[in-house]
Amino acid sequence: MPKPVISEDKRRRRRPTRSGTVLSEALIVAAALRLLREHGSAGLTARRLGLALDCDPSTLYRYFRGMDDLTLAIGDALIGEALTGWTPTGEWKADLRTIGLRVHAQYVAHPQAALLTTNRVTGRAHELAADEAVLDILRTAGFSLADTVRVYHAFIDQTLAFAALDAASLALPKDSQRADEDKWSSTYARLPHTTHPRIAEASRLLAKRMVTSAYPTALEMLLDSAERSL
Repeated sequence: MPKPVISEDKRRRRRPTRSGTVLSEALIVAAALRLLREHGSAGLTARRLGLALDCDPSTLYRYFRGMDDLTLAIGDALIGEALTGWTPTGEWKADLRTIGLRVHAQYVAHPQAALLTTNRVTGRAHELAADEAVLDILRTAGFSLADTVRVYHAFIDQTLAFAALDAASLALPKDSQRADEDKWSSTYARLPHTTHPRIAEASRLLAKRMVTSAYPTALEMLLDSAERSL
């Protein structure tokens, strides 16, 4: 049976760690992000977190019900960081574009964490605030309830799908990243017109575009499609 989660106030009244640090949920999440960046998902364990925070690993379970609960908190923290400082302008396309690009950029900045969290539903405060904001933007713009949910679904899933795809590429070893990118100039660009005419004619553009994220382009296509249904 999981241990009950103690309220934040009661946690803060507990004695500091051996190094004098007073633990908090935010501090643990920050340490987990560092471990993910340095060691990948395999390196995120209660033991490693305890060493990083100079505390007994069992202490972490006063803040989280388990490592899966911590994973959800990491995903929610990334969404919170993405929307920190954002305020709506009242122009629905601009507001959705900004939210999408901010969320995508935050996940890409933490690729190992993105691989763990983009497919999860946290139900936590930052995720709920982001969902409420997107739904409110669409309803205020005049979309019907059915179209609001349809566009919201496509917008959220597209943003997270591209974040996962781009994060997966960035999480590869550097040599593998370079090898994949080089294929566009070393292989595709050298295919003859006689066997691959369409690739051959597009090879220069492919070599330029395929090493960047298609998310901004896909986002504009989605927003334009939504606008036509408004």
